Order: sequence, then C-alpha cells, then structure tokens
Amino acid sequence: MRGGGGGGGRMMGGGDAEAQKALNATAPRIPDLLKRISSLFAPYKRELTITIVLVLVSAGLSVLPPLLTKLAFDDGLFPAGGPNVPMLLELVGAMVLLWVASAALGVWQTWLTATVGNSVMGALRIRLFGHLQAMELGFFTRTKTGVIQSRLQNDVGGVAGVLSNTISSVIGNTVTVIAAFVSMLVLSWQLTIVAVILLPVLVVAQRRVGQVRARIATKTQESLSDMSAITQEALSVSGILLAKSFNQQQAETARYEAENKNQISLQVQQQMSGQWFFAIVNIFLSIIPAVIYLAAAWLILRDVPVTAGTIVAFTTVQARLMFPLLGLMRVALDLQTSQALFARIFEYLDLKPAITDPQTPVPIDPTRLGEVAFDEVVFRYPDAGDDTPATLKGITLDIQPGQFVAFVGPSGAGKTTVSYLIPRLHDVSSGRVLFAGTDVRDLGQDELVRNIGIVSQETYLFHASIGDNLRYAKPGATDEELVAAARAANIHDTIASFPAGYDTIVGERGYRLSGGEKQRIAIARVLLKDPAVLILDEATSSLDTISERVVQAALDAASHGRTTVAIAHRLSTVVAADRIYVVDSGRLVEQGTHEQLLAKGGIYSRLFAEQTTA
Repeated sequence: MRGGGGGGGRMMGGGDAEAQKALNATAPRIPDLLKRISSLFAPYKRELTITIVLVLVSAGLSVLPPLLTKLAFDDGLFPAGGPNVPMLLELVGAMVLLWVASAALGVWQTWLTATVGNSVMGALRIRLFGHLQAMELGFFTRTKTGVIQSRLQNDVGGVAGVLSNTISSVIGNTVTVIAAFVSMLVLSWQLTIVAVILLPVLVVAQRRVGQVRARIATKTQESLSDMSAITQEALSVSGILLAKSFNQQQAETARYEAENKNQISLQVQQQMSGQWFFAIVNIFLSIIPAVIYLAAAWLILRDVPVTAGTIVAFTTVQARLMFPLLGLMRVALDLQTSQALFARIFEYLDLKPAITDPQTPVPIDPTRLGEVAFDEVVFRYPDAGDDTPATLKGITLDIQPGQFVAFVGPSGAGKTTVSYLIPRLHDVSSGRVLFAGTDVRDLGQDELVRNIGIVSQETYLFHASIGDNLRYAKPGATDEELVAAARAANIHDTIASFPAGYDTIVGERGYRLSGGEKQRIAIARVLLKDPAVLILDEATSSLDTISERVVQAALDAASHGRTTVAIAHRLSTVVAADRIYVVDSGRLVEQGTHEQLLAKGGIYSRLFAEQTTA
C-alpha cells in the first residue's frame, strides 16, 4: 500500500527527527493556524475527498492478498485429494487483479496528492511574493535577503512534500496497521502475540540512530551553509574580480576545498550512522518469520490447528505491518513540521506594510505636476532607537515645476533620505511632503511613482537584453521609442555598435557594460517612462572624468522640461542648478544659487573649495 511504504521509508531514511523537532520549536505562534491552513484547501475539496477514498480502498485491498494466499495453499495447492487447479486459477486471478487495482489506485492517489500539494504551494508562493512586493523599503534594508529567499523557496517548497506525504501517511498507515493486525488475529491470535512482542526492539533502535543522525545533520547543514556562502562570495562577478585583482584564485579554491572535505566527511558519517539501524531492521525482519515458524511448530505439537496456508499468510501480513507502523510513529512529527512551515509562511503574510494607499486616494492635480514641497519634515528610521537623533530635522522647502534643484552636503547628512521621501519610499515621522500640492500620504502610490523617475548611483540592470532592460519602464514600448530614449540619453550610437544591438545581453548586474554605459541606459530607461519629476541620486559620483562628462550631458538633456532633484557629491555637476540646498546633520543650513552660496562663505563654499583644490 502506497501510504504505508511512504511513511516507513521516510522514517528510516530521515533519521534527523530531533533536529527537525528543534527547528519546529522555533516556528512562530500563529492564531487560528489550523483554520487558516484548512482554508487553503477549500478549492480542492473534491480532490481531497477522492484521495481519502482512494487511500482507504488501497489500504483495505493491501491485506486481502495474504488471505487469498492462505486459501491458495489450503484449498488450492494442498487440499485433501490433491491440488484443486480450477480453485487455484480463480485465487491467483483474484490476487493479480487486486495488485493491478492497487497499483492503479496508487498512481491516481499520487497524482491527486501531488496536484493538490503543488497547487497550494504555488498559490502560496505567488501570494507571498506579491505581499513582499508591497512591503516598504525599510523591511528589505533590515531583513537579510537569504532569510526572505528561504521563506519563498524552502518553507513554501516544503509544503508540497509534507502535504502529499502526510495525507496518505496518516490515513493509509492507520488503515493498513488496523487491517493487518485484525487479519493476523483472524489467522492466529497466538502467532500475533509472538510477532508484536519483538516490535519494541526496532522502536528503541530507531530512536537511538535518529538522535545520532540529528547531531550529524545539524553539522552537515552548517557546513552546507558555509559552502554556499563561499560560493556566493567567490563566484559572483565582484568576488571573481577581487580574487583576480589580488591573485587569490588558488587561495579561494583551497578555502572551498577545505570546506568540501568537511562536507564529505559529514555526509559519510551521516550515511554510516544509519547502517547499523538498517542492519538491525534486516535482522529483525528475518528473525520474526523464523520465530513464527518455531512458534507454529510448537502450536502444532500441542494440537492447535495451524495450517501451512495460515503460516504463509501470517508471515506475509506481518511483513506488511512493520513499515506502516513506523510510518505512524513519524506522523506526529510530519504534522508538526507542516504546521511549522505554514506558521513561518503566515508570519510573513501577516506583516503589515508600513506604507499603504489611503482608503480613497486623492487624484494628482495635472495642472500642478512638478511641484514638490517639504513642510517641517522630521524623519527617523523606523528601526532607530528613541535616543537616536532624527535623520532629518524640520526640513521646509518649495520646488516649482521645471526647476533644477540640488541637495549637497557632507556624507551622512541626510541628502539621499530627502530623495526617498518624495516617491514615498519612506513616510515622514512628522510634517508633510507635498507632491502637486497634495500630501503624498493622500495619493495612490501607483499614480505617485508613475510621475517620478529615479536614477541612482548604483545602476541595476537585469541579466537580459538592453531592450528588455529599457522596456522595464514601459513594457509596451516600440522599437522607435527605445531608439528615441537612447538617443536622448546619448547611448544609441554605442548600442548600435554592438553586434546584437538592442538584443545585446548586458550580463549579471550589467557587468558587460562600462559604468558610463550602464548609467546612460538607466537614464534612457527613465526617459522612456517620461516622469514629471526626475531624481538623480549621485548619478555620476562613481564615474571617471570622461564618463562623467558624457553622462552629465545625458542628464542635462533628461532634466530639460521637468522638475529635477539632484543629490550631488561632486559640486561641479550642480553649479547651474536653479537652487542648491545644503544639508548638514539633517538640517537645511544654506540655500541659494551657486554664486550666492559661494559669496556666503559657509559650508558650501568650503566644500567647493576642497573639491576644486583637490
């Protein structure tokens, strides 16, 4: 029977029950967890009902062949007067039909459980991914990427397997054990006592080997994590560049080799730690029939009616009892594991985005597009302590449509934070940020972001073609629109010089392109979006002088006719700004044009002098 075999196989092969229990203990406590899990299966009531029926029927059928075997021996092969061939043919035919039916039902059952399990898993994965997309930027800055990936891959991925196995294991193994035990009692209650009295030996052995394998499994997982970390560090583009720059390729290989040797040793230990258990199981399974033969002989000598068919059928049924019984021992852990997986998933699904749309968003006034204002804005990062100074303190400013304004100041002054508040990547702690005359908290996020374009210092390009990266801003853009945006960003001629043109694959994070080329593609992507407000977050600070000039020319073209907010490190790039705001320690300390600020002789004048004399 499929349910019985599956349960027993996992029990013997897993061996890390204690480690799994420890992991389950760390799962969060979710109210109404079982009710929420049940709701996930509501669309699959029909499939689950059919599965339960199939498991019950399969379990029942699995104990009939041994009973037919008894009849085949007693009434077909060895009846009084010689073999009864017609009877034997009927019994053999019945057994063949039972096995065919059981196999067919098993295939159907597996398909149903796999379909339900993977459908629930797929729906959960999409739901969780979409929910994470809605989380605010702060969630991702304080949460490790690996943790998020683990929820999506490991926890959600584990749901399908646990569901498929647990459903069949709980029902199938229970029915099989009961049916097999009843069949054994019907055949011979005396032999049943002999068979079950030896079961505790296997239970004790299994628990002992499970504890040993749990300790090794924990070390193995830690080693695998270390190997993954080495792989991620050493084989990323940045890691390869670093290793080649310092001629450390052999050292990196040696580091990986050392951890690989440790992993091999642990894997061998883990496999060998279960060999004694398997040996005990094999010995035990071999001993029980022999003991039953001795017990049967003892009963026959005392005139207890035990036929040859009874002995054969009994040993067959007894062999089918063992693995389902072990599977039932695993069921409690399986159920706990499935609940732990769901708890970790629901923990993320229950996270409330800190930034959400108002119940009734205010439409953006098209006549005031490009207006941006800060009204006594104070901002402190949500995870900052109460005694931590605010990042921005009482910022008030007014930017008119079409203006080119710049924010400058020392590192850590809060310049980039200002740019994050305009598209509402963070919410202010107090005060207001106004876009087109309306508080950004009263606007719909989709409409707000649709009117804002951002070019950051660290350009992110997907491992795809140049055309695909450009169309990320406008999925339906035509080839002509791509060319127009690229020309405006001063990158079309460069793209056209590539053999594949706009179909050129840029590589991971755009590493096949130079820094200036990546930045100009990013600018073209923003131009394709055609926003009313353009935010430039130190877009040229990491470029060389020649690339900076080319990119700056593209930025000047991009900012024409739209409100532009530039976060600048190199003051030479913003000398032509309509207004320059100087931020220091979270406060606006100076504002004016380049000439006005130089004349004041304050922070801006000092910073400009340091850069021009460097």
